[in-house]
Amino acid sequence: MRGLKRTCRCAELGEKNIGEQVTVMGWIQKTRNTGGLIFADLRDRSGLLQINFQEEKLGKEQFEKAYKLRSEFVVAVTGEIVKREGGVNKNLATGAIEVMATSLRVLSESETPPFPIEADSKTKEELRLKYRYLDLRRPDLQRNLIMRSQVATLIRQFLADEGFLEIETPMLTKSTPEGARDYLVPSRVHPGNFYALPQSPQLFKQLLMCSGYDRYFQIARCFRDEDLRADRQPEFTQVDMELSFVDEEDVMDVNERLLQKIFKEVLDVEIELPIQRMTWQEAMDRFGSDKPDLRFGMELKNVSEVVKDCGFGVFTGALENGGSVRGINAKGQGSMPRKKIDALVKFAKDFGAKGLAYLCINEDGSYKSSFAKFMTDEELQNLVSAMEGEPGDLLLFAADQNKIVWDVLGNLRLELARNLELLDKNVYKFLWVTEFPEFEYSEEQGRYVAMHHPFTMPMEEDIPLLKEHPEQVRARAYDIVLNGTELGGGSIRIHQNDVQETMFEALGFTKEKANEQFGFLLDAFKYGVPPHAGLAYGLDRLIMLMAKQDSIRDVIAFPKVKDASCLMTDAPNVVDEKQLEELYLKTTEVEKTEVV
Repeated sequence: MRGLKRTCRCAELGEKNIGEQVTVMGWIQKTRNTGGLIFADLRDRSGLLQINFQEEKLGKEQFEKAYKLRSEFVVAVTGEIVKREGGVNKNLATGAIEVMATSLRVLSESETPPFPIEADSKTKEELRLKYRYLDLRRPDLQRNLIMRSQVATLIRQFLADEGFLEIETPMLTKSTPEGARDYLVPSRVHPGNFYALPQSPQLFKQLLMCSGYDRYFQIARCFRDEDLRADRQPEFTQVDMELSFVDEEDVMDVNERLLQKIFKEVLDVEIELPIQRMTWQEAMDRFGSDKPDLRFGMELKNVSEVVKDCGFGVFTGALENGGSVRGINAKGQGSMPRKKIDALVKFAKDFGAKGLAYLCINEDGSYKSSFAKFMTDEELQNLVSAMEGEPGDLLLFAADQNKIVWDVLGNLRLELARNLELLDKNVYKFLWVTEFPEFEYSEEQGRYVAMHHPFTMPMEEDIPLLKEHPEQVRARAYDIVLNGTELGGGSIRIHQNDVQETMFEALGFTKEKANEQFGFLLDAFKYGVPPHAGLAYGLDRLIMLMAKQDSIRDVIAFPKVKDASCLMTDAPNVVDEKQLEELYLKTTEVEKTEVV
C-alpha cells in the first residue's frame, strides 16, 4: 500500500469524471478475457466499476498480472476514467464509464470462495452463515447494513435535536426473573453470585428520570435467552428512550415525527401523521391480533348473536361455554379447491382450533358448506348477511374461547393473505395499539403476571379494580406496529408509591420479595420521582421491514441461528477447566437434543 492512496470508491464515479486520473481499490467480482483485452468488474461497498486492462497501457509485466486475476483478489488500480467501450450497461450506476488502467497492484490473492459473491444468493443459509465474512461482501447485505447505519445516525441526530441525552447503562446487572430468561454471567470475585445481561435498560432509565435527566435515549444491546424465530435473536439492538413530565400523546408525537423523518430521508416514503390509533380490544376483535397488519382487509366478524339459537352444536356449544363464534370473509375465494380448504383446516388446528367451519357461496347463490345441513335456510341467510357474503366468497368460522378464536382467525387471516399475495412490501401501514390489559394469567405460575412489566401505570379509572378484578384492568401502554410486526412498545410508568404497592400485591409479590428484586428502584422513588414514560424500538425489526427482508438475520452483521449458536465462530463452546475453577463452577454432562 505504500505510495498508493485510494482517491474514491467505485460507484462514486460517473460521466462527470471522464478524463480524470483515479486510484480505486476493492475485490475482483469477475473477469472477461477477449484476447487482447481483459475486462474486470471491481467491487467495493459502493458498487461495481469496470476496469479495462490493455497491454500497451499497462506494460507486459502488469498485463500478465491482469491475466491471472480471479474472483475475490484484492487489487489497487490507477487509470483514467473514459467512456465505456461497447455501450452503456444500464444495470450499473457506473455503466457509462470504465477505468482505462495504467497501473495494477495485487494487494491480496484469494482462494476460490465456497459460494458466489452475488446478490440474491441461492446458496443455503447455513453455508453462508459459516462463511459470514464472505456473505457480508454481497451487495444486498451491504445495502442493508449501510441502511442500518444511516438510520442509527438519523435517530441520534433527531433525538439530540429534541433535547434527549445519550447515556449508557450497565451491561452487567442484577437478574430480575419477571420476564424472559436472563443470560447469566458468573462473578469471579463474588463466588456463587451472578450478573445478568440486560433484557432492556428499563430500571436504569427510570432511575435516570429520578436523577433529573429529563430525556434519555440509548441505542442499547439487549439479551434474552428465549427461543428464536425470524424476527428474534438472543442479542438484539433496542432504540431505548425515557421522558419526564409527559403523557402518551407526548411520547407518540416525538416518535411519529422520528419515524416520519427516517422513512422520508432513507426511503423517500411519506408517513402521514398522526398515525392511526386503535385500542387492544378493537385490534383483537377486528383482526385477532394485537399487532394487526392493515395492508389488507379480511377483518373478523363476531356472529355470536346471529348463531346463538341455530341448530349447529359446535356454534351453540362454544357460546354456552362463554366463548364466541367469529368468521372471516375471503372475498372471491368461493371456488377454492377442497384440498386447499383442508389445508386451512389443518393450519387452524395448529393454533388450537378443534376444527374450522367453512361455507362457500357459489356464483349461482347456492352454498357448499361443512355445516349447512345443521341450519335452516333462514339461519344460513342471516349468517351470510352478517358476514357480508356475496356469490364467489369463502366464509371461514371458528368457535371456542375468545383467546383461541382470536389466535386461530388472526393467523388464518395472515395465511390467506400470504397465499393470495396481498402483503405488498412497498406499502407501510403504521398503527398505535393502546390500552393493553395490565395483566395476563400464567397457568405455569398460577398467578397473574404483568403483560408489559410491573411498573406500567394502569388506566386511572381502573386503579380501583387492581385488588379484586385484575383481569379487567387496562394499562396505559402503547405499541407501535408496522405491517403486522411489533416495532416497539412503551408505557406511562407508575410513580406513586401506593399504586406501585397495590400493583405488586396484584402480582403476588410480598413487600420483602418486591424489595429483594427491585429495592434500589423503590428506594429511589422515596426521594421525589417525576411522572415519566418511555418507549423502545427493536432496531433490527425496523431495518428488516425498511429493507424488505423476511428475517432480521439479513440486517445483522453476525447473527445467531435458531439454536442461538454462531456457525462462523462455533459459539457457544466449552472453556478451559481452569477458567471454570476460577469461577467456582462445575459442568454436568447432558445428552444433546436436536433443536428443530
